[in-house]
Amino acid sequence: MSLLFSPGTIGRVQVKNRLVHSATYEAMAGERGEITEQHVKRYANLAKGETGLIIPGHMYVRESGRVHPRQTGIHADDLIPGLQKLTQAVHDHGSAIVFQLAHGGRQTTKKAAGQRPMGPSSFDRDPVNFVKPREMTEEDILEVVQAFGRAAARAVEAGADGIQIHAAHGYLVNQFLSPFFNRRNDSWGGSAENRFRFAEQILQEIHRSVPDSTPVLIKLNTNDHTPTEGVTPDLARWYAGKLVQLGIAAIEISSGSALYSFMHTCRGDVPVDELCSRFPFWKRFIAKPVLKKMVGKYDLEEGYHLTAARTVKPVLGEVPLMLVGGMRRMSHMEEVLQSGYADFISMSRPFIREPFLAKRLKEGKSDRASCVSCNKCFATIAQAEPVRCRCRPAD
Repeated sequence: MSLLFSPGTIGRVQVKNRLVHSATYEAMAGERGEITEQHVKRYANLAKGETGLIIPGHMYVRESGRVHPRQTGIHADDLIPGLQKLTQAVHDHGSAIVFQLAHGGRQTTKKAAGQRPMGPSSFDRDPVNFVKPREMTEEDILEVVQAFGRAAARAVEAGADGIQIHAAHGYLVNQFLSPFFNRRNDSWGGSAENRFRFAEQILQEIHRSVPDSTPVLIKLNTNDHTPTEGVTPDLARWYAGKLVQLGIAAIEISSGSALYSFMHTCRGDVPVDELCSRFPFWKRFIAKPVLKKMVGKYDLEEGYHLTAARTVKPVLGEVPLMLVGGMRRMSHMEEVLQSGYADFISMSRPFIREPFLAKRLKEGKSDRASCVSCNKCFATIAQAEPVRCRCRPAD
């Protein structure tokens, strides 16, 4: 049997194969973050397509952490029935589902969050929204930690098989871990140990809030690619070792931040016109030349987080590593698994274009994803439109 289609284990959860739908903002939620039929259909199709583990787009745990207008929420109990419909649709077709919990921190707007964005430190205005956040107080920090715990409990009540903490892509947990974003000199910053404390407290709060059988995963940046040094592969390795000691069930590695280095997260084409269309007219004059300078500098490299995986994997022991980033050819996926550099293969853009990709690979109808990494799908969600492949209609 192909190793790619052999079963795997994350904590006590059995996954029927090694293919993971990596969390992708889908821009499908209702006004309050509620699940819609679009959600249910999208993830049911991925399950029908035999994707082993499905992680829906990041769910905000508190209204102050909302990033996008149509982002899924898990901040209130009345959202649970909709989330139950989502998990049931996935389970009906034999796939496992894990909810990714997130808080945007400074990487949002006052309009989305309902208040001035906050982060571990207050400095500069970001280069996209021009937001300068306020520095979080001790009370703010503890409230967010508790919100993660409550959200995790809702996820379990909704039937999710596990929880993933979003500690990548410039969102709040990543901000605390990063020397670039976190410039505090108290017990929440100033050293790697102190910067790690926020993630540690969230992980412990989630463990207290859910049954012991519920695996808690994390998505961890291995390189922030920020203007000055943030998380690096060596620092990520240190954080990963600490997470293993705390009982993390799996680690998915990634890189980049949405406002400072988004093309490191999704290497490929830079769709300048499509990305510019999300901005008001006056802002396009600023954005267009900046984006044009990026063209040709981020061409897809298959497995572009593989080097980081080689750095992090040795400290994980039996804890699985999930590798995302430009995985396209089945033979390459098999090689990575056989080498022991990763235990699961995560993909985002290929599943937008081909929700039945796993089934096709398994049945020998294809030997690679047909995604061309044009990134027009991400330009679509930047405009708060439901995610879809714009190279051709998704199947």
